[in-house]
Amino acid sequence: MEESVKKMHEESGEKEILYSKAIKAGKRIYYLDVKRNLKNDLFLAITESKKIQSKDGLQASFEKHKIFLYKEDFDKFTDGIHDVIDYIKRYNGYMPPVEDTGEEDGREEGSDDIKLDIDF
Repeated sequence: MEESVKKMHEESGEKEILYSKAIKAGKRIYYLDVKRNLKNDLFLAITESKKIQSKDGLQASFEKHKIFLYKEDFDKFTDGIHDVIDYIKRYNGYMPPVEDTGEEDGREEGSDDIKLDIDF
């Protein structure tokens, strides 16, 4: 990153982005940014950016929402997101109901679950 841009980020309180992934989804873009805190630990900043048109249709602006996810919460977060995605898929008929396999979350190896493998 250019030194002047890096300095601008530091002065504005923004952390340098070490890795980023943008996910375009209709009028929304989700940014998954890996950043470093003051203790040198990495964390995930999730930003939803949504394009908003003015009522007259002449101006567009962006509404942004951020979530910061820290490494000590990764396992609980991924367990929770898997659980709610599975629920929504079953509710909408995308996948059969989960059979009781004796595992705590009911997932089986080789299932069509979304895999989130986040290691730092």
